[in-house]
Amino acid sequence: MKIIIVGCGKVGTSIATELDSEGHQLRLVDTNKYAVRRLSDSIDAMGIEGNGATYETLAEAEVSSADLVIAATARDEVNLYTCLMAKNSGAKNTIARVRNPEYTNDLFRVKDALGLSMSINPELTAAIEISRLLRYSGALEIDSFSKGAADLIKVCVPETSPIAGKAVSKIDIQKGKVRICTVERGRDVFIPNGDFVIQAGDKVSVAAKPDIATKFFKKANISTGRCRDIVILGGGRISYYLAQKMLKGGASVKIIEKNQGRCEELADSLHDATIINGDCMDQDLLLSEGIEHAEGVVALMDYDEENILASMYIKSVSKAKVITKVNNASFSSIVEKLDLEHVINPKSIAGEYIARYIRAMQNSMGSNVETLYRLSEDRVEALEFRAKSTTRVAAIPLAQLNLKDDLQIICIGRRGKIILPTGTDCIMPDDRVVVVTKHKGLSDLDDILSRR
Repeated sequence: MKIIIVGCGKVGTSIATELDSEGHQLRLVDTNKYAVRRLSDSIDAMGIEGNGATYETLAEAEVSSADLVIAATARDEVNLYTCLMAKNSGAKNTIARVRNPEYTNDLFRVKDALGLSMSINPELTAAIEISRLLRYSGALEIDSFSKGAADLIKVCVPETSPIAGKAVSKIDIQKGKVRICTVERGRDVFIPNGDFVIQAGDKVSVAAKPDIATKFFKKANISTGRCRDIVILGGGRISYYLAQKMLKGGASVKIIEKNQGRCEELADSLHDATIINGDCMDQDLLLSEGIEHAEGVVALMDYDEENILASMYIKSVSKAKVITKVNNASFSSIVEKLDLEHVINPKSIAGEYIARYIRAMQNSMGSNVETLYRLSEDRVEALEFRAKSTTRVAAIPLAQLNLKDDLQIICIGRRGKIILPTGTDCIMPDDRVVVVTKHKGLSDLDDILSRR
């Protein structure tokens, strides 16, 4: 697809990097020539210096033939106007980055008038991802397929688990309602068959409906209870959205924020939350607020260094699930070496959300990948395909398909129902088929077949 990205800051960079890896033709626009040059050189895309909200600059980027324009500058108003101008200049689709909660709530009223295909709020999407992690306190990662009907949940197998030391075929998988999809053991990643033996310390990804997954983990002695007592460090936008979601789910939420004015704003809008005016880096304050008894702690302060240090301290005094916000992608190699439980990068999440939306757009343009998650540090991909009437795998029992090695069909969505398939099940046209594989670059359901 031909895509124009207006805004080459952190969010624009994340989006551009994600889309470039999938082979899209990109045009990058920003008023800052150094930002344009840095990003265009790093991904080998065309860069244009100029105001992307003006027709002149958009025309230089060939907006009339663009499949999509993404407005990702730091200002909501500029992004919305850019999309309006782009749509009226011939762009087929537009996406705007909108951060202000008031604008986000009102967008449905003007979406059609603006010609807006989608809006992305990095802070809100980050809050959604964090809330999902807090839903399963013992989960390391959670991804959803078939519009949330099935979850892919990564957990660590404790020594006390009855599945440790058992072959996959011998594990109680709730009458076929649970699928063990991947196993991480040290630096190795496996897509297990029935003979594969699970060991204590393995990181196992399990596919199931959310309620079935909870029952499986309970029988497997893997703690995944919902976090009910949450402490949020920092009172920014992500904190606001996250507190809203957790309060709605019945959790107790405490926010610690240094700025008194911001505390007053949060107290006015989050009536059921406890707002504490204080320094999140003050260990005595954290202890006095019961940090050691919290079930979940989320570090969402402005500075990555403070989030990392606070998270490491909390892990030393508490058994809480700790989630750490790190915005600077250049820290990733350092962060990987630290003993941090969960790291969230809002900018990267925004890029991934937009990439998923674009895959859904492409479904009507030739490709049939609807959802893609990169797992196990990019060594495994989980893809959701929509089966077309022309697919070669249709109506054939799965046991008879000559599938590629290191590939597993983990679930089939059919008319709102989820099937965890056995060898006798068949894929039918219009099914949503979820595949886990170590092969990269699959773009069609038929790509799951071996060429041997």
